[in-house]
Amino acid sequence: MKQYEKITETILSTAIHRGAQKSTCPSEIARLLFPTDWRKHMKDVLQVAIDLHNKGSVVITQKGVPVDVKDFKGPVRIKIT
Repeated sequence: MKQYEKITETILSTAIHRGAQKSTCPSEIARLLFPTDWRKHMKDVLQVAIDLHNKGSVVITQKGVPVDVKDFKGPVRIKIT
């Protein structure tokens, strides 16, 4: 995916800025990077977030609880570890 590095940088900088007590929605990242067609980039943003989660850089949560990134449904949030 050609935007991988840009998405990674945006996720990490946003998560770091928010701090460990707050999280961000993947759609916020997509809107920052792709304001006119953000919806079509949601899968890419989520995939990068999952990669970062697997590397231990961020945690993906639902209702404040870390999820199994191999098996989840519904809206998620991203926060720095």
